[in-house]
Amino acid sequence: MEVITEQQASGGAARSTLKLILEPAESVHLLHPKQLVAFQGASSQREDRFLDLKGIVRKKKLLKAKLSGPASAFISLPFGCSIEPMPISGENRLLFEFRHLLYFTDDIKMTSVVQSAKNMLVTRDFIRMRFSGEGSIGIVSRGPLQTWELDPERPSFIDSRCLIAFPDNAHLELCVYGNHLASQHMAYHWKITGSGSVLLQSAPMDPDFEEQLGGDGFIKRTLRELLPFGNIYIK
Repeated sequence: MEVITEQQASGGAARSTLKLILEPAESVHLLHPKQLVAFQGASSQREDRFLDLKGIVRKKKLLKAKLSGPASAFISLPFGCSIEPMPISGENRLLFEFRHLLYFTDDIKMTSVVQSAKNMLVTRDFIRMRFSGEGSIGIVSRGPLQTWELDPERPSFIDSRCLIAFPDNAHLELCVYGNHLASQHMAYHWKITGSGSVLLQSAPMDPDFEEQLGGDGFIKRTLRELLPFGNIYIK
């Protein structure tokens, strides 16, 4: 399967597109069929199916589309999102959030890994996914997908909204960090130690920052920063 990705800018925002070229006997499972805007092939080469119960719970969607070759498919993503094709060979150590998965090829196997009770409460995700087999997966992120190298001794603090995947042997702990003022005004972070790399999205949602760029007043912004929980009470 050939994968072609493009980044297009329009009105100051970026939109990613993806073209999949399937050879005969190749197939791919698309988990967001509504993003498929063009398809070249016989009508019978697209087969929509209901996800199994686990898939419905994990993805909060009912349907996926199986596309079979020889065919071509053009997929468009919302503004601000990026797509990163990732080859899988053998057993992959990374544990992924299922909601970031756009597609996977036919020979990919998925294994559910249950999170700890504490992590479930904060992330509202019961499981992470481990992929194995021979093929590729497509990962969607806000902003370009980035890697961050872990250290066994020195912890990395990563915004919980940005972490997409981490190695299965990493140690995670939810926290805030820095001094008292810093910890009051930040989102939860993962404190991570271990070996290998994590995957993270580089553009978390930040309504306050967007308001500042839109010309929010200086006094209002200052009060939000100085007062405890000011970003909640001062709109």
